[in-house]
Amino acid sequence: MNLPHHPPRVTWRTHLSLALLALVYIFSFIDRQVIAILIEPIKTEFGANDTQMGLLTGLAFGLLYAALGVPVGKLADRYNRRAIVAVCCGLWSLATMACGFANHFWQLLLARMSVAIGEAGGMAPSISLVSDLYPPKQRSFMISLFMMGPNLGVLIGLALGGWIAQHYGWRATFIWFGAPGVVLAALVMLLVREPRRGGFETAAALAQVQQQPTESLWTQVRRLFAITAFRRLALACGMAGIAGYGYGVWTPSFLVRTHGLGIAQAGLLFGVASGVGAVVGALCSGWLCDRLVARDVRWQLGLPLVGVVAAIPCAVAFFLWPTTGVWQLGTLAVPHALAFAMAFGFFASWWPSLSYSATSHMVGSNERSVAAALLNFFITLFGVGAGPLVTGVVSDLLTPVFGTQALRWSLVCVMLLMVPTALLLATALNPYRTRLTQMVPPAVPAA
Repeated sequence: MNLPHHPPRVTWRTHLSLALLALVYIFSFIDRQVIAILIEPIKTEFGANDTQMGLLTGLAFGLLYAALGVPVGKLADRYNRRAIVAVCCGLWSLATMACGFANHFWQLLLARMSVAIGEAGGMAPSISLVSDLYPPKQRSFMISLFMMGPNLGVLIGLALGGWIAQHYGWRATFIWFGAPGVVLAALVMLLVREPRRGGFETAAALAQVQQQPTESLWTQVRRLFAITAFRRLALACGMAGIAGYGYGVWTPSFLVRTHGLGIAQAGLLFGVASGVGAVVGALCSGWLCDRLVARDVRWQLGLPLVGVVAAIPCAVAFFLWPTTGVWQLGTLAVPHALAFAMAFGFFASWWPSLSYSATSHMVGSNERSVAAALLNFFITLFGVGAGPLVTGVVSDLLTPVFGTQALRWSLVCVMLLMVPTALLLATALNPYRTRLTQMVPPAVPAA
């Protein structure tokens, strides 16, 4: 194998950089998702319906995030990625704090849109950084560590956010969670190492990258979407995103309305069940994937497929399980249904990190930010943009029939969108292997 003459070394500074980037991602997801536990008090104060809350929690954020993510990814493939992450982290953190000062619904809407503008520049450059910090044989596991951000963000944001909201009000929750991001932005700028692009690639791969002509963003996007495996993976992730974000945003309200939990209790129980399951699932899938792809590269997408298929019945069981069964932990009543929420979190965590890792293997080191941003575009536009809104609209439409149980059936309907996700992943397995064999040298060398 043609190796670079001086490959980078993985040192304590590498791990520190990963830890800080993961921490930034955790807070980005807290700032994005904490509104899920605040839906009910915000609805009460502003007199909004479920459709309006779906707009606030989803479409207002998703459209801007999706539209700006790809251009920022293009910048990150050319300029300092660390600086881009730091600046964007500071911006979305200040915007999160601004949500706590909104006196009208439209002001809160504008603040949420500002959060989206900042977060558009955080994720894709970070994926590119992590891909260059570690060699390919460790990449799936390290990206899985980074991608625990959403899982830990759900755990912290919902559990602690519910407690803050109950004791200090929903406005204080935004301020408490936004402030640490300003400090993190400074730490990223000072301590995160900007690695050499393609430092772990072979000499042949680097030469191939250098020979590529300069092209416009639109030309690059069209070329990437011409890759069959990437196109099908992006569509699969978009469909999974609708289900995942609808689930994440509306489940606390489901627990309040259907199981009769208080806002702090709903946030704590759902945050712990979903977060713990997802953290364990992400670690297991990343570790397992790095070993299975050494035998057959199709496992890079095969494991997300297995996870999605296993997650569907867990979600349906969670929402349809009878409300009468509970475990009594002291004064805390824990619905039996939350066992299925933990199982769903375990399996549903497989597809995001492994999909981003698959994307990093399908492209050269000089365009990983754009490729990750394109994948994120689908997840965000469909998931963040449509997931909460569709769930809210269906809930309002079903209310005349099901009354207070309308949200339960709306969530069941939305979760079934993971069926086409599984079908699309299945059709991408062989094209993914073909794509890797077309690349010189192979993108995923044996461990």
